[in-house]
Amino acid sequence: MGGFELRERDGLARIGRLETPHGAIETPALLPVIHPDPTRQPVAPTELRRRFGLGAVITSAYITWRTPPLKEIAEEKGIHGLLQFDGPVMTDSGAFQQHAYGHVEVEPDRILAFQGRIGSDIATVLDIFVEPTATEAEARAGVELTTVRAKQARLDRTGLLAVPVQGGLFPELRFQSALEASTTGDILAVGGVVPLLEQYRFPDLARVLLAARPALAPEKVVHLFGTGHPASFAFAALFGVDLFDSSSYLKFARRGSLLFPEGTVPLERIREATCRCFLCEETPLTKLAGLPAEERERRLSEHNLLMCAQEISVVRQAIRDGALWELVERRAGNHPALQAGLRAAVRGTRVFLPAEPESRTSFRVVGSTSGLRPSVIRFLARLRSWRSGKGEFRPHPWVPLIPSTLRRTPTRTRAGEPIRWECFTALGPVPLELTELYPVGCYVGLDEFDDGPSARKNAFPPGDSLDLTGLDVEEGVDWGDPWTQRQVMSSMEWRYGPESVAAFVGAPLTAERSARSGRLRSISWDGSKAFIYGNDGVPRPTWFGALKLHPLLPFPASRIIVDPDAAPFVAAGKSLFSRFVRGGDSALVPGSSAFVVDPDDRLLAVGRLVLAPYEMGRITRGVAVRVTAHARAHGTEPEDPEELPEPPTFSP
Repeated sequence: MGGFELRERDGLARIGRLETPHGAIETPALLPVIHPDPTRQPVAPTELRRRFGLGAVITSAYITWRTPPLKEIAEEKGIHGLLQFDGPVMTDSGAFQQHAYGHVEVEPDRILAFQGRIGSDIATVLDIFVEPTATEAEARAGVELTTVRAKQARLDRTGLLAVPVQGGLFPELRFQSALEASTTGDILAVGGVVPLLEQYRFPDLARVLLAARPALAPEKVVHLFGTGHPASFAFAALFGVDLFDSSSYLKFARRGSLLFPEGTVPLERIREATCRCFLCEETPLTKLAGLPAEERERRLSEHNLLMCAQEISVVRQAIRDGALWELVERRAGNHPALQAGLRAAVRGTRVFLPAEPESRTSFRVVGSTSGLRPSVIRFLARLRSWRSGKGEFRPHPWVPLIPSTLRRTPTRTRAGEPIRWECFTALGPVPLELTELYPVGCYVGLDEFDDGPSARKNAFPPGDSLDLTGLDVEEGVDWGDPWTQRQVMSSMEWRYGPESVAAFVGAPLTAERSARSGRLRSISWDGSKAFIYGNDGVPRPTWFGALKLHPLLPFPASRIIVDPDAAPFVAAGKSLFSRFVRGGDSALVPGSSAFVVDPDDRLLAVGRLVLAPYEMGRITRGVAVRVTAHARAHGTEPEDPEELPEPPTFSP
């Protein structure tokens, strides 16, 4: 019980599944804060799943413990009976009350034992809430005491345990606390951030998450305490936050305010029916002010909760679409504080890169930070390395790699010296043969529309030509085939390294290009399709292509190594599950194509990574690599048994 399975992702953000005694939690998930006293809860817990689609909640074990009538019911009927909620329940232990009132009246072992007695699905360690104003000495003492309590709690509890990550605004302490929490907790709850959220200190929040993220175990679920406003959900998800808790739907309702992903609006300012959700269809916002106070608070609470639930769904869809960065940038445009937070986030590119996917379906410019996304920083760094030693590049006036452009663009002089061309793109000068690669080849920015919709339909408009000054070039040559050879070798070198180029020197290659766009779509070798090019411009091997390329790359480059017991299943085309991974190329990232091999480097399959290599073997549930081509389809493997063997004990 309690294992985490990653199913889909966009960088650090994850759609996953956490098993609990009262059912699974699909992440990212919003856990509404439910008051244990039903008279103080305007939205009935029974309505959360039916009307709002929210299947898990969080409540205060401390308030329950210190309120005798509630404590009696909870100990008799359990926390689920007290709340009248049959889904997963997480309980907090009193740290927030310590922040609000300066102290709590219970010992950590007693509140943990109480959470066990009342059947909490996820119990929380009573940590020391480190305020943002704390000195380094105070923050260090808080982290050390929280760590001691967490270690004892792990000994005392067999069920799911949430261990807070503290450390104030000190990056080293946040890292240390995250590292310690990862050894004891099932849910790693980044705490001490409520003041940052209340004061719109998103740059500080970004720095806290950047400091903690590298030390948070990838197989554990990450919770961010107090992320209650829907405007902050996408921002937090960017750092891999899986669970959010929200009491803001209640707090803002009591203040007479409405929550939207775009911000907070006082009810008194509403003059138009600006929301058409099903709740506002029942009672328009313009009529809420005239309701009795209790009914108005309930309606506002429901509306705010619905906005929170909808935004979580929007975040999940953005993860599925590979568009979370775009969503975050759109949300950041609604408030300068979020924009400042996003600027702080992109300064921490190195934290995002290990999980940053190889490519996405498109790259759309949204705001001033679009050009600073991790995918751009990685591309530009690799570009500098790729260009090294290739000599001078000449400016090329037109970007599209379509046949009419290529046929007129020479690749060498009469003497056989290579001629290199580069285009000026929105990301700077890029060699012509690499302009189909992500993010350049999928780039959707302002320049394209400023120039007009038809500006790039045709290569070389009438009267336009290349500058061949100083070049002795043979006239009347169709350069289409030499360009195909160069593009293939350049893209192979980009993705698989210089060793891969040897396979294509003098090889009988045939290119297939899109009839509509002219983009390279596949490469055949002696009539057999060897590589497929997607919209990201990356060459992905077929089985035939893998047989050609695999022997050229030094072990373990571009490889994921499989436990021998699972090898027959992978060779038969079954997905490779994380628990059967024994190692591989640490430079691979999610979305990369890789050779799946056994420990003797025998080629079993070709697949695309779901997990980053550092996550494989640690996230023990779910798929690590989805197989796209395999040995069985080519008659090279025997039949496999019906069931997978038990996984080996291995931690890469």
